[in-house]
Amino acid sequence: MINKFKVIVVDLSKSKSALEYFDTRDKWLGGSGLAAGLFSHYGLMDEDPFHPDQPVILAIGPLTAYFPLMSKTILGFMSPYNGQYAESHAGGRSALALRFTGYDALVIRGKAKRPVCLALGSQEVHVQDVHFLQGMDIFKTGKRMRNLKPRNPGHRSILRIGPAGENLVRFACINVDTYRHFGRLGGGAAMGAKNLKGIILSGDSHEDLDPGISKEYVKIYNEIYQTVVQSGAVRKYHDLGTPENLIPLNELKALPWRNLQSTHDPEVGAVSGERFAEELLLRQVACAGCPVGCIHIGLLRERFGEEHEYLYRQVSYDYEPIFGMGTMLGVASGPGVLTLLEDVEKLGMDAISAGVALAWATEALDKGVVSENETMVRMEFGNVEAYRKGLEYLAWQPNEFYRTLALGTMAAAEKYGGEDFACVLGQEMAGYATGENYYVSQALGFRHSHLDTGAYSFDQEKDSKDIQKAIDFMQDQENYRVLMCSMAGCLFGRKAYPEETILKALNSLGFNYNKQELRDVVENIKAHRWALKFRTGFKPEEIKIPARYLEVETWKGKTDPGYMNQLKKTYQQVLQEMAAKYIDESEEKNEPS
Repeated sequence: MINKFKVIVVDLSKSKSALEYFDTRDKWLGGSGLAAGLFSHYGLMDEDPFHPDQPVILAIGPLTAYFPLMSKTILGFMSPYNGQYAESHAGGRSALALRFTGYDALVIRGKAKRPVCLALGSQEVHVQDVHFLQGMDIFKTGKRMRNLKPRNPGHRSILRIGPAGENLVRFACINVDTYRHFGRLGGGAAMGAKNLKGIILSGDSHEDLDPGISKEYVKIYNEIYQTVVQSGAVRKYHDLGTPENLIPLNELKALPWRNLQSTHDPEVGAVSGERFAEELLLRQVACAGCPVGCIHIGLLRERFGEEHEYLYRQVSYDYEPIFGMGTMLGVASGPGVLTLLEDVEKLGMDAISAGVALAWATEALDKGVVSENETMVRMEFGNVEAYRKGLEYLAWQPNEFYRTLALGTMAAAEKYGGEDFACVLGQEMAGYATGENYYVSQALGFRHSHLDTGAYSFDQEKDSKDIQKAIDFMQDQENYRVLMCSMAGCLFGRKAYPEETILKALNSLGFNYNKQELRDVVENIKAHRWALKFRTGFKPEEIKIPARYLEVETWKGKTDPGYMNQLKKTYQQVLQEMAAKYIDESEEKNEPS
């Protein structure tokens, strides 16, 4: 294994590609670390996210294809949503397909003159004119892309955008192999701005995959595999899947309903993981290289005739999409949720952000902040057909209201009013109304994601209002998650991959770290990512937590504004000091900051 990353750089403006060997593996590890390092090298820090030469980066990790659950690909890009360096993570076949092209990363620059599809294999790069796909939805696009070269069924991954990405909706997503996504912060719009309709990764080479198999590698692999399939550590994700969270969170009064006007509803059973499993679940499937099978596919039946005649469609669901297209919109019907999930999928939008945006629009309409002249449809909580039209309008933007809402919920609230009930924490909130620690964590988190630190779980601890313990928890969790995401592993595998196991797995492939060395590398990657975020405009002191969060009442009572504000102030100081220290040290070493 060479110590430098093998990277293919494609310039869409010139339809040219070049092979480069980038920096060292022991410095960036891979995944999140590699994406950040590559963005430092290729990114235009002071330019617009839609500048043609802003890079879109796909990166995998050192354990990809060698160990179970190491199935994620990291997307690094400048977010059209907030103008800052961002990451999004996706599974499917993308990670193994990229590994089997022989590359550690793909960097895409430039802008094509017409819509194109980029196809990458171990021996070929094609930039193909696909103007005929313009305006097509995700499903039709995927069907047509399967006939493009390279034709390598079963060993390729197909990434594509829908109308939302083409129309630069700031929370447009990238669909990966039908059921997975680079979901948040607008990766679909970053592709759309390059006239890049799709990417085919053709995994047609195994030349670089010999780890020099040792007894230690086989031992560690078997230990991890047995933990995954026999210990019960990830059983939840296969059985009911993440929708198992709906009833417990509802019982805690921590599940957002109707634009977070409530945190509990007796109708939760209609959209619970149990109800989906009993009545709507068709099958479970897995990302390539994963034995868990956490992707739950629901069966949506639609009657189209007077007699019992039905159309059948398969729709993937998880906890966050059910929250976004279900409880947040007051939709308490499994088929209703699946209908909206299929629509948001076809259009190519992040289900969480789209749902929160329409929930805000519903309350804004109800309170007279906007009128039906703006919304073009009478949105009411629970009205599935109205929301189907709203999703269509969001993607196609037929008027000024939807053009503004497509920039993000807070952009619309700032223009029309209703900032106090816009459920935005850095970006549209995820489905955890657990308390102050989570609100601060998502608002200031690196990806503005519930997955940055998992602070929603600390909210459930008895000492959840201890600021120092909260900060320590978030920092410790972020360190681990940066490590796991630099391996490009699925965070569902946390119990199977404690730090010690990751260290053993790396060393079985010849990396030779000790524990402190690995921790030092992770600290450096974490600080580097934050330095990039600050360098591209992140100002935590300007992020406001809307008034709606002060009204939230959970099992603990109402939000404590004093604790929340002090935690936010302390957390932003920690981040600022860490990023500033990294920038100072990098300048001394003449390294990119």
